[in-house]
Amino acid sequence: MGDVHVLTEADVRDVVGLGETELAAVEAAYPLISSGQASMPPVMRIDVPEHRGEVDVKSAYLPGYEGIAIKASAGFFDNPERGLPSLGGLMVLLDAETGVPRAVLFDNGYLTDLRTALAGAVAAAHLARPEASSAGVLGAGVQARRQLEAVALVRPISRARVWARRPDRAAALASELSAALGIAVEPAPSPAATAAEVDVLVTATPATEPLVDADALHPGLHVTAVGSDAEHKQELAAAAVAAADRFVCDHVGQSLRLGELRAAAAWGFDADRAVELGAVIAGTGPGRAGSDEVTICDLTGTGAQDTAIASLAVRRCIDAGRGTRVET
Repeated sequence: MGDVHVLTEADVRDVVGLGETELAAVEAAYPLISSGQASMPPVMRIDVPEHRGEVDVKSAYLPGYEGIAIKASAGFFDNPERGLPSLGGLMVLLDAETGVPRAVLFDNGYLTDLRTALAGAVAAAHLARPEASSAGVLGAGVQARRQLEAVALVRPISRARVWARRPDRAAALASELSAALGIAVEPAPSPAATAAEVDVLVTATPATEPLVDADALHPGLHVTAVGSDAEHKQELAAAAVAAADRFVCDHVGQSLRLGELRAAAAWGFDADRAVELGAVIAGTGPGRAGSDEVTICDLTGTGAQDTAIASLAVRRCIDAGRGTRVET
C-alpha cells in the first residue's frame, strides 16, 4: 500500500497557521461548493447527550486537489471543567486518484479550529464594510479567540468586545486578546451591548436559544454565526435573520438542516433569499450592496474546508520533513 505519514498536532501547528496562504486555501473551496463541483455528502453526527458531546464526520472531494479528507470532529462542551479542550478529533487524507491513505493527522481539532476561524475571515473580507474597525465576539472558548484574531487579518480592527455567560472567562479572554493583538479589548455585559458597539460581530457558542435578536442589529453591522452546527443549536433569532439585508451561508442545504436558516425558515423566512458564500466570492451572487446594509453569514462548517486545509497541511509537513512515515 505504501507509506502513510502520521502527523501530530505539533507537526501541523509548526507549518500551518493564520496566514494569507491558508486564508486563500479556505476561500478557494467555497466557489467549488456553490458551483456544484464539490462532492460533499451530508454531515454525519453522533450525539452523546449524557456527556454534552457530539461527534461530527465530514468529508469532500474537490476537483484539482490531490487528497480527500475524512474528519471526525468531537465537541464535548463540559471538557473545560475537566481541564480539557471542548473540541478535538483527527483527519485522514486519502489519495484522490487511488483512494490509498496518504496521511493521518492527530491534530486534536487544531485544523478545524483554524479553518473555521479562516472561514470567519473570508466572510468578513467579503461582507463586512471595508472600513470596519471594531469587532465583538460572543463566547470565550478557543474559537472565540481565533475568530477575533482572524477578523483582524482582513479588517483594520482597533478595538473589540467579548461577552460570555461567565463574566470571569470573558474578562480573561479580553485581557489575553488585548495583549496578543495589541488593541483595546474589553468584556461586555450582554450580547446586545456587544453588538451595539461593533462593526463585525461573531457568535461562537454552543447556544440552543438565540443570543442575538433583531433589535440588536444596526446599520452597517456584519454578523458571522459559527456556533450552530446541529438541529438543536441556534444563536440568532429568526427575526434577526429576516431583518438582515443579506443572509449568506456556506451551504444552503446544510444551513437549512443544521444552521441558522433552519429556525428562520420554520419561522417564515424565505430560504430562497439565502446566498451561498461561494457565489458571493465568485461574483455570481449578491453580497453587501451598501455601507448601511446589515449582513449575516452562517457558517456550519464544510467537508470542503477540511479537504482544503488538510491538503495544505500534509503537503507542508512532507516538504518540511515533519511526521513519521509508517509502512502499511
